[in-house]
Amino acid sequence: MHKPTTATSSPLYWVIRYLPILQWLPHYKLSWLRADVVSGLTVWAVMVPEAMAYSGIAGVPPLVGLYTVPIPLIMYAIFGTSRTMVIGPDSATALISAGTVGAVVATHSGVTQVAEFVAITSALALIVGIIFLVLGLVRMGWIANFIPSPVMKGFIQGLIWVTIIGQVPKLFGIEGVHGNFFEQLWALIPELVNAKPITTAIGLGSLALLFLFKRLTPKLPSALTTVVLSIMVVSVFDLGANGVDIVGSVKAGLPSLAMPKFTLAQLQLLLPGALAIVLLGYAESLGAAKAASAISGGSVDPNQELISHGPANIGSAFSGGFVVVGSLSKTSVSMGAGGKTQMASLIHAAFIILTLMFLLPLFTNLAHSALAAIVIHAMIGLLKPGYLVQLWKQSRLEFSIGVVAYLGVMAIGVLAGIGLGIVLALLLLIRHASSPPTAVLGQIPGKPAFRNIYRRPGLETFDGLLIFRFDAGLFFANANYFASNLQELIAQENKPVHWVLVDAATINMMDSTAVERLLELLVSLKQQGILIAFAHVRDRLKDKMILAGLVDKIGEEYFFETLSDGVSSFQNNTKAKES
Repeated sequence: MHKPTTATSSPLYWVIRYLPILQWLPHYKLSWLRADVVSGLTVWAVMVPEAMAYSGIAGVPPLVGLYTVPIPLIMYAIFGTSRTMVIGPDSATALISAGTVGAVVATHSGVTQVAEFVAITSALALIVGIIFLVLGLVRMGWIANFIPSPVMKGFIQGLIWVTIIGQVPKLFGIEGVHGNFFEQLWALIPELVNAKPITTAIGLGSLALLFLFKRLTPKLPSALTTVVLSIMVVSVFDLGANGVDIVGSVKAGLPSLAMPKFTLAQLQLLLPGALAIVLLGYAESLGAAKAASAISGGSVDPNQELISHGPANIGSAFSGGFVVVGSLSKTSVSMGAGGKTQMASLIHAAFIILTLMFLLPLFTNLAHSALAAIVIHAMIGLLKPGYLVQLWKQSRLEFSIGVVAYLGVMAIGVLAGIGLGIVLALLLLIRHASSPPTAVLGQIPGKPAFRNIYRRPGLETFDGLLIFRFDAGLFFANANYFASNLQELIAQENKPVHWVLVDAATINMMDSTAVERLLELLVSLKQQGILIAFAHVRDRLKDKMILAGLVDKIGEEYFFETLSDGVSSFQNNTKAKES
C-alpha cells in the first residue's frame, strides 16, 4: 500500500530547513541590493580594524583576524536564521580562546611559539565548531536558558576589565605580565615609568580620536579612520624604525585552507575552554539574533543557530582563524546602514576577500598601540556601571550573584570565572526550584476570583479553610518544601484549620518523590484532623495522581473544577456538621 508523503518527510523540506538561504535567496529583490551593498561596506569599515585588534586579545597576529572573517560570514549567510545578524570575532570569546590556548602551548620562545599558538587557536575554533554543530543537530538550543542574566552580565562586565588591562602594555609599549586582573594591575603600575613616549602618544592619541569621533561624528567609521591616520603618522615619520611596534610586512593573498592538527592530549586540554566558548558565545549570539529579528522581522530558530555556528567556526579554523560568534554591535551597524538580508554579509565577505588580496601591504605601518586603543575604546563602550545598581534595587540575591561573577573573572581568571558562573547559575536554579513562591489566597468579595491575601487587602477568608497555592511543579527538589511550608502556614493561622484547599493551577507535574511526600503529608494532616482538597488539577496531573493512589486516598469528591466550588463544598460540609 502506498504511504502518502508528508511535508516533513520530503527531502526538499529537510534541505530547506537546514539551508535557510534557500528560503530567502529565491525571493530576493534587486531593489534591496543597494542597501545591502552600503551595509556590507559599512560593516567592512568597522570589521577590518576590529578583527585586527581582537586578534591581539586572542593572542595571535593581526592578520589572523582578517583570515577569520570571510568564511564564517558566508557560512552564516547559508545556515543562519537571522536576516541581519553579523557573525565575527568577539572580545569575550577571543579572551577565553587566548587563556585556553595559552595553557596548552609550550612555553618556549620565538617564532615557533607564535606559529604553534596560531595553530592551536585554529584547532580550538575547529573543536568549538564541531560542538556547535553536534548540539544543534541533537536540538539543544535550550542550553542558553541556563545562564541567568546576572551571571552573564556580571561575567561580561568583569571580562571587559580583564580585556582592558591586557591591552595596556601594548598601549604604552611596555612588557606585558601574566596573572589575574589585580595581579596585572599591581605589576603594571610601576612599569608605566618605562612607557615608550612615541608609542604612548600614538596609543593615547588614537584613543582620544576614537572618543572624539564618536562624540562629534558618530556616523564616521571611527576605528578605520583612526587606523588610517595612525598608519600615515607612522609612515611619514618612519616611526617603525624608532621603536614603535608595528604590524610589519604582510604579504597580500588569501589564506591557504588546511585542517588544524592537534593531539589527543591537546584536545583534552582544549575541551573545557571550547565548552565555555560555546556556552557564552551561543548565549551572546542568540541574544543578538533575537534583538535583530525583533527589529527587522523574521523568526530565529535556536537549534539552527547552533548549527550555523558549526560551519562558521569550522570554516574559520580551516582558514587559520579563531572562534567567531554573533555580534550585536556589528549587527546594529549593519541594520543602521540599511541592511535587509544576509546578502549584506556576503557582500561584506567579498570586501574582506578583496582586502586580503590587494590591500594588506597598506597595513604594514599600523601600530599595535593603535589597535590596543581600538580594543580599549570598544570595551569602555560596553561598560554598564548602572546595571548592578539596578540589580540591587530588584533583588539582593541576584545582585550578589552578579557581583561574584563580576569579581570572580577578575580575581581567579577567565576560565575559572566561567566555571564559577556556571556553578552560580546551577545554585540559583536549584534555589528557585527547591523553594518556589507560595501564597495563601482569599476571595475578592462578590467575584469568583482569588488573590494573595498578603498582597491585596480586603479579601474574604473563611474560618477553618486555608487556600494554598504552590507556584511550581512538584518534584524531588521541592516536595519537602511544599509540605513544610504548608505546615508552617497552618501553624500561623489564628483559628484551627479543618480544610486545606490546594490551588493546583500552577502545578504542571508531579514525580514519584513528590507522590511519596504527599502520601506522608496526608497521614500527618489526618492526624491533625485536617482534610486536604484540590482545585484546578490538570488532566495529566490527575492521571498521575490516580495511578499513584492519591485520588483514592484523598477522595474523588475532594477534587474541584474551581476554587469557588471548593469553598462552597467546605461551607456546606461545615454547615452539615453544625446542624
